[in-house]
Amino acid sequence: MTSIYEKYDLKQVINASGKMTALGVSKYVDAALDAQRLGGKSFFEMDQLYIQVGKYLAGLLGCEDTQIVSSASAGIAQSVAALIGKGSQFHVYNPYSPRIKAREIIVPKGHNVDFGAPIQTMVELGGGRVVEAGYANKCTPALVEDMISEETVAILYVKSHHSVQKSMLSVSQAAEVAKKHGLPLIVDAAAEQDLTKYLEEGADLVIYSGAKALEGTSSGIVIGKKEYVEWVRLQGKGIGRAMKIGKENILGLAAAIEYYLEHGSESGESMKARLAPFVQALNELPGVTASVVQDLAGREIYRAKVTFTPEVNLSGVAARDLLIAGQPAIYLRDHQVNQGVLEFDIRSVDEHEMTQIVDALRDIVTQHSN
Repeated sequence: MTSIYEKYDLKQVINASGKMTALGVSKYVDAALDAQRLGGKSFFEMDQLYIQVGKYLAGLLGCEDTQIVSSASAGIAQSVAALIGKGSQFHVYNPYSPRIKAREIIVPKGHNVDFGAPIQTMVELGGGRVVEAGYANKCTPALVEDMISEETVAILYVKSHHSVQKSMLSVSQAAEVAKKHGLPLIVDAAAEQDLTKYLEEGADLVIYSGAKALEGTSSGIVIGKKEYVEWVRLQGKGIGRAMKIGKENILGLAAAIEYYLEHGSESGESMKARLAPFVQALNELPGVTASVVQDLAGREIYRAKVTFTPEVNLSGVAARDLLIAGQPAIYLRDHQVNQGVLEFDIRSVDEHEMTQIVDALRDIVTQHSN
């Protein structure tokens, strides 16, 4: 039987990069796939599907309401639009009207990042205007407060490994500033694993990707204050129409969240146990030094860190490019390749694929050793 790779002339990929959109994010749990199939063969009153599934998930998560959207990035745009429009039908139909003056969204400068697309673009898609607070390597509550004006609509906090971690205010500190000035706080927590933490710390809307930590369908979810979530839902009659999500992915994400709440994600201890033989095999390669490291953003995620000794005449960038050019293509976490550091995220990698990575690296270092 012809494989999907052969049928469409695609390269097979080993995803040791992490749950990255560019590689298809994650492997869906079976519960999500089963729900997708059932949803795809059924009909619903779609407005009711959004409302009732949102209500059901709110009960599971212990929040006021939830809205499933097409992606976390769509969640940012629709949340921004919701808080600008405040439920106004005029705004829904005229989201960029000059009659609507208050459009400022305050974002710590170190959070105005590119996650595969710029945060600023998502805010502007929602009709917002980014106002940066602080500096690339420093943002305090006072620096956020300094930027608040009569046209400020909300504060946006980006909880991500892409964001600057050093000398940044916390979510709870951002929430205190927002509350003091009567502003809502949006937290973009797309790849985060804790579905209650940021609401508990004072956020009003929190946005998650459905396909990252939750290992669900291509989707996103906005959770939080009921009035605000209803305003987000209303965007489905406006800009959200261009970002609509199908019935099968709504039900698939709901099933994935149920599964996630019952089973959780892979623990750090499990990752370290799976990494141990992989790191040992890497260390047996000539010119390779490997170790286990934790995610720089402090998440309970562990990876294999690889560097080369001087006898290997190969830069980190070159090694990455050679691994991607191979068959299968091996994608790794390349945030530090310019410093000669390769990181392998094994959350979506099985034992056979780890062996393939070791074999590919063996071939590469053998060919480039002095």
